[in-house]
Amino acid sequence: MDVVVIGAGLSGLTAAARLAQAGVNVVVLEADTDIGGRIRAIRAPISGQAIGDLGPTWVWPKYQPVAARWLKTLGIRTFEQFNTGNAVITGYGPQTTYQPLPGQDGMVRIVGGPTALIEALAQRLGPGSIRANALVTKLCPTGSKQVSIGLDTGEEIVADKVIMALPLRVAATTLDLPWASPNLLNAMQDTPTWMSTHAKAVALYERPFWRDVGLSGRVASAAGPLVEVHDHTAADMHPAALFGFVGWRADKRQAAPEQLRQEILTQLAQCFGPQAGSPRDLVIQDWATNPRIVSPLDLSQPISHPVVRPSILRQTHLDGRVYFAVSEVSERSPGLIEGALAIGEAVALAVLKDHPTGHG
Repeated sequence: MDVVVIGAGLSGLTAAARLAQAGVNVVVLEADTDIGGRIRAIRAPISGQAIGDLGPTWVWPKYQPVAARWLKTLGIRTFEQFNTGNAVITGYGPQTTYQPLPGQDGMVRIVGGPTALIEALAQRLGPGSIRANALVTKLCPTGSKQVSIGLDTGEEIVADKVIMALPLRVAATTLDLPWASPNLLNAMQDTPTWMSTHAKAVALYERPFWRDVGLSGRVASAAGPLVEVHDHTAADMHPAALFGFVGWRADKRQAAPEQLRQEILTQLAQCFGPQAGSPRDLVIQDWATNPRIVSPLDLSQPISHPVVRPSILRQTHLDGRVYFAVSEVSERSPGLIEGALAIGEAVALAVLKDHPTGHG
């Protein structure tokens, strides 16, 4: 059996790794240059080590059994999110206040960041199993009950099964899917991609100096531009870091990127002292600029937390030849790392159930 996975994010790689483990011939097609989807990292210039998360950061193994199991299976360790000391609270009154803010029970970070999951899963696939810069433009049935996958280069790949593991709104608006019913296309277009319109800023320092004066690294701000900040120091303390979510709208931050950068540095200095305003690096990841992640519809609608989507998105289509595997489709923790692992695994098992030998 030949299976093509469209999208090398966490859910797509989870499905591919599980299928490869069962002996299935699987190829992953990724439109971007890099794999990982919304999981990206700042990397040290010499070692290439992941030193900061530009996408998701946290997992809750205490409450997320799928994530806990995969972390154990892949040999990936976690450590507690630092939250000791006072948070800085600004914009909610005439003066800045300093007080502890409760953390979320069971919230931990991954040693090496969530990128460690991407790297570990990719290693489980054979050489040549992942093709980057492979932009899919259409999925069409063939007379032999297979699927023809068309690329923007004109190349066509034929597979027995296709797993669509890319943002559903992007798929609905950029792929030619002549077999898709109006109900299916409506469900796809009605599914926002969680965090796709957000921007995240990571400031790197030599040491976590805010801890010396009893600060947790947290900021809650109604003034911005960062509305929420957390300590993002690595498990081995090198480098130290703070990360924050940008509160500016996508159009505003894209119209004034240098102003945004300067206002972030000013805000960090006001919250944590002059040292914070001079990081060794400040990286701003604006996901709203990536058309492989975000669609115009995402940008035009208010942000809402993921909810369980209609069952049509968890069914097979094109006579059992097409499956959907993105985190937002999961019934467990949609939009989160747990959801991506759960749906990737579930779809792989469904493919194997439909074709139990794993070989065509």
